[in-house]
Amino acid sequence: MSARIIETAADVEEGAAYLCDLCPRLKQAYARTGPLPLRRSEDGFERLLSAIVSQQVSVASANAIWARLKAAGLDTAGAVLAASEESLRGEGLSRQKARYARALAEADIDYAALRSAPDDAVIATLTKVPGIGVWTAEIYAMFSLGRADVFAPGDLALQEAARLLYDLPERPKARALRQMAEDWAPWRSVAARLLWAYYRVAKDREGIR
Repeated sequence: MSARIIETAADVEEGAAYLCDLCPRLKQAYARTGPLPLRRSEDGFERLLSAIVSQQVSVASANAIWARLKAAGLDTAGAVLAASEESLRGEGLSRQKARYARALAEADIDYAALRSAPDDAVIATLTKVPGIGVWTAEIYAMFSLGRADVFAPGDLALQEAARLLYDLPERPKARALRQMAEDWAPWRSVAARLLWAYYRVAKDREGIR
């Protein structure tokens, strides 16, 4: 059975209402954040390649490199497979990221099939590709596939938001936050949106790109 898909702002609102009824702390956070963003994006090779480009660089640098790759036509699997490592590096990719880009192209992922695959199968498929970690796979499932019940407990902004909201003595580790998030099913992706929004309010800065 396919997972619940977040398609519209109304879906996010439904999840937020559920979470506010479930937990007074989440309701308190929502009162501060207001309506949550839909944040749906396209799925497919281009989206994951963009995620690889964004790793461990500033948003400005990632945007500049991505613009160069797009201008050079190096944003499809076929183009990346046909390109040399030197040409990929010439557009701003590090040697490691150039290899990750080629590995993604060579993986020949059936992106259409992922749309109806179980959440754990999506994560497992994507993390087989060098350069695609669990966090990237979870973010893809949340925003490119619209999965309603996926969480990214390794995200530092989510960990810090949980610490602040629940008055925890320290930032929870990924395993502890994943366990904590189990209470927010079947709307864990909306809980993530809420915590990211709360993080921005509390810290007055962006949580993720």
